[in-house]
Amino acid sequence: MIYLLYLYYADVAQAYPLLNLVQYQTVRVGLALVTAMIVAVAMGQRFIDWMRARQGRGQPIRADGPESHVLTKQGTPTMGGLMILAGIAAAVLLWGDLTNPYIWIVSLVTAAFGILASSTTTPR
Repeated sequence: MIYLLYLYYADVAQAYPLLNLVQYQTVRVGLALVTAMIVAVAMGQRFIDWMRARQGRGQPIRADGPESHVLTKQGTPTMGGLMILAGIAAAVLLWGDLTNPYIWIVSLVTAAFGILASSTTTPR
């Protein structure tokens, strides 16, 4: 989205040379990494608390696993990958070239894998 704004206001960007950095893909990738990290960290604790309340018992522990898992992993909420997917989605929508069809294809495939993973790992 920011890239599209840059293209729309390209004549204004000429007055501010620092804004020309947005046209470089490597700069946008770096900014997308920072954005994804900030989104994932910012939503982290609230998301974990929400998932802990929603899932109740948390991650099921197998009886044949290590004994330390019974103590340390008991009550751990699952689906923490949704924080990562939210960070990726925010970064792509903010910094990606949304006119590129490959961006949309990869984003939709990533979202589909996230939906598949969350539907198969939710304890019932």
